[in-house]
Amino acid sequence: MKALILGGARSGKSRLAEQWAGHWQQRSPQHEVVYIATSEPADAELNTRVASHQARRPSEWLLIEEPLELATVLRREAHPQRCLLVDCLTLWLTNLLMLEDDARLQVELQALTECLTALPGRVLLVSNETGLGVVPMGALTRRYVDEAGLLHQALAQCCDPVVLTVAGLPHFLKGTQPDD
Repeated sequence: MKALILGGARSGKSRLAEQWAGHWQQRSPQHEVVYIATSEPADAELNTRVASHQARRPSEWLLIEEPLELATVLRREAHPQRCLLVDCLTLWLTNLLMLEDDARLQVELQALTECLTALPGRVLLVSNETGLGVVPMGALTRRYVDEAGLLHQALAQCCDPVVLTVAGLPHFLKGTQPDD
């Protein structure tokens, strides 16, 4: 199962992904959860957010920090008895955009979409839905919103379920809540 969980800031998307991963692990204790963090904390506010996420996670979950080569990590870590939880795709996209290397951006985006369906086990992809607000004034910010929207469209084709989280409530855009 591959799930795409979208939502705005503080919408509950990460908490939902963590709940699903924890539920699977409780039902089958042999299942491992690998949390793949993509952020590179750059300021006190982001450090606080990271600490909040860390405090919520069970200590037995494995942690991999990977800001750029997400597909490589997913291919390496995927296993039928594992749940890979990626948080968050839009931070990963930002990291790639900040490299100012269009070729690298396209390689990493393509690698992610190509590897996803073939991965064994469960994959939970958490991402910020940025296309519901005003059109940003700056060129880089507009590009970020455009690239995030295109990424979400491509991943939605590969994932089931696809969930939009609003006010802590999941709204299923595709599929239903997984029960295993």
